[in-house]
Formats: sequence, C-alpha cells, structure tokens
Amino acid sequence: MAKYSTGDSSGGGDGDSCELCGTASSRLSKANVEGAVLLVCPDCAPHDDNRKTTSDESGSSGDSSSGSSGEGSDGPKDRKKRAAQRQAEVYDAAKGDSTHWEKEGTNYEGDRLPYLVSDYGDRVSDARKDADRSIADLADELDVEEADLEAIEDDRATRAGVGGSVVRALEEKFDIDLVDE
Repeated sequence: MAKYSTGDSSGGGDGDSCELCGTASSRLSKANVEGAVLLVCPDCAPHDDNRKTTSDESGSSGDSSSGSSGEGSDGPKDRKKRAAQRQAEVYDAAKGDSTHWEKEGTNYEGDRLPYLVSDYGDRVSDARKDADRSIADLADELDVEEADLEAIEDDRATRAGVGGSVVRALEEKFDIDLVDE
C-alpha cells in the first residue's frame, strides 16, 4: 500500500506493510497520524498522535532532553497547546465574566445592514456638508456613534459592522437614498 494512505482501500485492510513508511512488517498496529488511522510498523509507532499526547502530559520536563533549547524545537502539538493556553489566559483576564454579552444580547437579524448604493459614502458626506453639520454634531443628533458615521462616509459600513438603523436614520435625516433596492 502507498505511503500516507488512509487504509482499507483495497482488500482485507490488514496488509503486511506499514501505511506510513511502506516497510513490510508482521507487527503492525493502528495509529492516529494527523487525523488518519493507519496501520504502522514499530518504527513509525512514535508518530501516533495519541501516544504523543500521553507522553506530553505525563512528562513535560522531557522538552529539554531533545538536545536543543528554545521554541524552535517544539512540535506542532506544543505550539497548539501554548496557543490554547494563551487564549485561555485572555479569557481568564476577563475573569470569565460573560455578563456583558448577556445584558442586551446580540441581535444581528434585528439591525441588518441593507445593500447599499455604490456611492453611499459620498452621498452622506455631501448631504452632511450641505447641511453644514460636523460628524460629531450629526452623531449627537442621531444618537449614533461617530465611528459609525465615519465608516459610512469612508464606504466601510459593512466592515465596521454599522447597523441598518443608522443608514435609515441618515436617509430620513437628509432625504437621500442609500439602500440599493
């Protein structure tokens, strides 16, 4: 069977060669290698992800015995583990407090941004300037964030996550069409 096979593609499934290196062996064992379950020889058995996880957890002091020091010698599993630990630290920094998400909730359906005309930013900017209003004054008047108005005028409404209610308020305020219908 060819190298890096996912097994069982021809015949009985218990071939006589390692599915990782191709070596003929009568002592094959199943191993999980990067998500694929393979029949491997004793020489390739250390590549078993399950085996690595167990050895990583049981002796973390074995890292210095690899012969080199520093992060370059860490395998992909170690990097993934450290990334997960850093992410957990970020979450812990917020002390696991999720109440700020639960107070009002996030209703993406309730304030969807409609399809906008191609020159919506210019239309808003021109209308605001014609009315002799600053962005700060307009934001106060409409009770919206200045950053949302700036994003609209810069044609970044979608990327900035501006809600449709801001667009509708601008249409009503300046009697302009911003929604592409």
